[in-house]
Amino acid sequence: MAGLMLAVSLFLFASRGLGETLPIEAKGSKFFDTNGTQFFIKGIAYQQEAAAGTGGRKTKYLDPLADVSSCQRDVPFLRELGINTIRTYHIDPTADHDECMQLLQDSGIYVISDLGEPDMSINREDPRWDVTLFARYRKVVDSLAKYPNVIGFFAGNEVSDSANTSAASVYVKAAVRDMKRYVRENKKMTRWLGFGYAANDASVIRDDIVDYFACGPAEERVDFWGYNVYSWCGDSDMKRSHFAERAEYFRDYEVPVFFAEYGCNEVKGGGTEREFKETAALYSAEMSSVFSGGIVYMYFEEANNYGLVQFSKGQATIFNAFHALKAQLAKARPEPISRDAYLPRTRPRSCPPVSTTWLSHPSLPPTPNSALCKCMYSSRTCIPASSLSAVSYSEIFNYVCGALASACTTIASHPDKGVHGAYTMCDDTAKLAAVLDAYYKEHETPSACRFDGKAKTQRPHEDKACAETVDDAPGESVGSDQDSAARGFDARAVGQVLVMVVVAVVVAF
Repeated sequence: MAGLMLAVSLFLFASRGLGETLPIEAKGSKFFDTNGTQFFIKGIAYQQEAAAGTGGRKTKYLDPLADVSSCQRDVPFLRELGINTIRTYHIDPTADHDECMQLLQDSGIYVISDLGEPDMSINREDPRWDVTLFARYRKVVDSLAKYPNVIGFFAGNEVSDSANTSAASVYVKAAVRDMKRYVRENKKMTRWLGFGYAANDASVIRDDIVDYFACGPAEERVDFWGYNVYSWCGDSDMKRSHFAERAEYFRDYEVPVFFAEYGCNEVKGGGTEREFKETAALYSAEMSSVFSGGIVYMYFEEANNYGLVQFSKGQATIFNAFHALKAQLAKARPEPISRDAYLPRTRPRSCPPVSTTWLSHPSLPPTPNSALCKCMYSSRTCIPASSLSAVSYSEIFNYVCGALASACTTIASHPDKGVHGAYTMCDDTAKLAAVLDAYYKEHETPSACRFDGKAKTQRPHEDKACAETVDDAPGESVGSDQDSAARGFDARAVGQVLVMVVVAVVVAF
């Protein structure tokens, strides 16, 4: 009977036809479709870089799921390759994705999409989790959740890539928590949708970051783990590439793990001549018993020389790497297990301790609450003047936080201490109102709310519902150590963040 079940499972896996995209869900460390057949990702990154001029587009990036003519052109190539999943890095949540998603669904192709976009994502150099990002991420989920061939979303891609940037992970994990809750509480989203993180192979933080995103309450943990790995180049092997080591390392991981990017291009002839021998290894018994497949980087040929196809004046150039990957995927026959026969091995992970190489505390920032930020702003007496420049914002923050550090505790975040001010989630206008009002009330003089015309007074809005919202907000900070927000506040750190904001604004314009 066991042999018959295995034969049936293998048949279902091998014969999953074009047009059959049953919703995917996770059980333990495996993906399964709703028929109970294990699902292995045979994927490719599908995102073309925008040209220097943006033309009439609303965004500075190309949304691959809204470009119908490109989808019509490319889906046959994806089918020829044997692809069953694409990864998109930026999509426009206001665009119409119906036609492209239907073309993909008809061809048996699933989608995993990143939630951010180039100018709106969690930035390792200035990490935050605020109302603006939360709104963007919700819109992306709203725009794609209705399609049955969407597997899930990445809340971040290589955000923490070193010890110095490890503090950024606390904000990505907060995003995972809040997006999972958003789907869970949304009555229109009744099926499983996963939220994960894609990490590079940074040896200094590798163990800590893997544990961090899998520790704590289930509501905070990732649903899958993406691993960007380029260690197999050319004629490598399981040992030299560390594939065998990584397979053993992730053997008892609690959620599905897959290569979110792979395909080293440091080979003779460059990326267009890749032979993808690592693909055969990835779907071998040793690897497929641990990993749920992988996503090749990438479909389009760009300046980085990772593409399989190049388009010029309507003509396609198909590189040798395309044919090599096609051949490898055609031979890939990972041995699936049925959902009913699979018994997950769950081993809760311990959160890594904060250290010199790991700066993210298990206590996460509060969920961004735009209503709280608006109510707080309307309840303040001293607020920013209208149309302030980014430079003015920076100057006021620097001055007030340097002169009266306690005025800035509500907007300060200490990811290594697990302490986050109640208004760290707000936009800069609301944050400045919180700071200005605290400074004004400390000095109790009209001149304390002038700043050469850059601040002004308003009559606080008295609204019972708003008052209750503000009263229900955490105190000056949340996390494991309430008092350390004031004791450990560093005005220079806030100043450095605001200088970075100024630079970003100047570059953008």
